[in-house]
Amino acid sequence: MVNIFGSTRFARLRSLTVPTLILALCAMQGCTSKESAANGNTGANSAPANATTGVNSANAETAPKGATIPIDPNGPADTVRVFYKNLREKKFREAIFLTNLRPAVEGLTEAELGEFSLDFAKLAGQIPAEIEINGEVVSGDKATVTANLPGKEDKSETQKINLQRSGDVWMIQTVDDAAQKRIQKEGKQYFYNLRIETHQDEAKKMLERISKAELAYSIQNGRCADLETLIVGGLLPEDIKTSESTGYTYAVTLTTDGKSYYATATPAEYGKSGKLSYILKLDAKGISHVTGKDNGGKVLAR
Repeated sequence: MVNIFGSTRFARLRSLTVPTLILALCAMQGCTSKESAANGNTGANSAPANATTGVNSANAETAPKGATIPIDPNGPADTVRVFYKNLREKKFREAIFLTNLRPAVEGLTEAELGEFSLDFAKLAGQIPAEIEINGEVVSGDKATVTANLPGKEDKSETQKINLQRSGDVWMIQTVDDAAQKRIQKEGKQYFYNLRIETHQDEAKKMLERISKAELAYSIQNGRCADLETLIVGGLLPEDIKTSESTGYTYAVTLTTDGKSYYATATPAEYGKSGKLSYILKLDAKGISHVTGKDNGGKVLAR
């Protein structure tokens, strides 16, 4: 999957040390240039016989700034260009309207969309001032645009963006058919549900990270540590201290002798940032286990 929003960061699915994002907006259909080569597809230059292709950088003098090919107004490449422009300028509704995530925002009021402003604003700051668009392939009602975008560790890499014609406009295909059906069913609740699911998944992973941090600390110091000590020691990220980006409140409780502990993750706003409460406990062999339960947003007791 290619991330049309750049790196692994669109909605913080993989690490609590980076800004929180809304998440499945980044689940782009397609693959990186390396994946394309592995599949025998070299991007814009591997167009089928009935496809039309963008020209190469030899014609860059007729291309818009930031592009190496001429871009037709309202064509696939132009749609990609405008999408990133809107995203960078924080015109979030306009940007998402150019994707097949449109049903998820059509019903959102400005106030409701504003609830995601923090996530989107952090995302907008990651978009380069200029997106280099270097290829376009059109085959019937489908198209592929290649562009240099921030990838892993924010390094620029060529990525492939799939589009489909819908009436007179081109729509960026951000999610697969299964997700598309879910979006059509859930409508504006899609982002809310997705945020909850993402926060819950991250909460479990963070507790597992706490377990590893405690193990590393205890090996060096002969005892367990509280959250602040683990953070200061660089074993846990700073944003675990607040629920602003994580959606969860974390706590570590030490035994009197400091030889053991248990940790909890509780939704900061039940039903909004998460529904499941989690607890990490050590068994008799010192192996950690994470369990979760919907108990109305209360802290799970040991």
